Amino acid sequence: MSAILLLGGRSGIGLAIVEALLAEHPGAEVLLARRPRADAEAEDIALAERMRVAGAGVVQAVDFDAQAFEGHEALVDSVFAEHQVSHAVVAFGVLGDQEEAWTDVVAAQRLLTVNSTAAVGIGVALANAMRRQASGKIIALSSVAGVRVRRSNFVYGASKAAMDAFYLNLGAALEGSGVRVLVVRPGAVATGMIAGNKPVAFTVEASQVAEATMRGLAAGKDVVHVPSLFGPGMALAALVPRVLWRRLPI
Repeated sequence: MSAILLLGGRSGIGLAIVEALLAEHPGAEVLLARRPRADAEAEDIALAERMRVAGAGVVQAVDFDAQAFEGHEALVDSVFAEHQVSHAVVAFGVLGDQEEAWTDVVAAQRLLTVNSTAAVGIGVALANAMRRQASGKIIALSSVAGVRVRRSNFVYGASKAAMDAFYLNLGAALEGSGVRVLVVRPGAVATGMIAGNKPVAFTVEASQVAEATMRGLAAGKDVVHVPSLFGPGMALAALVPRVLWRRLPI
């Protein structure tokens, strides 16, 4: 039986994507890789039950700390040694306080460490493991924030820009190997990550991101935007001169 690996096992978007995958692959084993927390036991039990209701055959929790680089390759190798992983969803990340992020060294480093450095390392390990089994799909959860970085969240945007560029080109490097990469670029998504923040236009639900992801996989795309209008919208944004872009109230 194939397995679905979710890196970021408490991610609202990641869990929605896994649920959508289970609708097409009922009975698959689900591996929820998340940072172990003593205060999250009840939440983890509830998430495991949620996956079983969605159709998972077995649900297994896997300890994963994005900032513990030294263990990333061993973690991925151990998972693939025991499972035929059909899909790996890279959905971990931090948003942080955007004003603090460009004035506090530790805050800035944490954003780049988790969203960029850890994501790239995990991507390399996943690509190597999937090449060995000659199959698999990597779904990388990026953000439109990394396509044309804005002043309002430029440290977060910069971290996602690096992650996005890596996975988009990882897909090109893996052509002919049997492994595919899909980069998913949502705007604001109504999950716990943005809870309490000022409402943002075109905010979508996690289920909408999952639906767009499944359409992208079926169509063989290498990138999808959610909502889809962000695709042409970001293409136009790239044409806006920097002097004008800096003045936009976004």
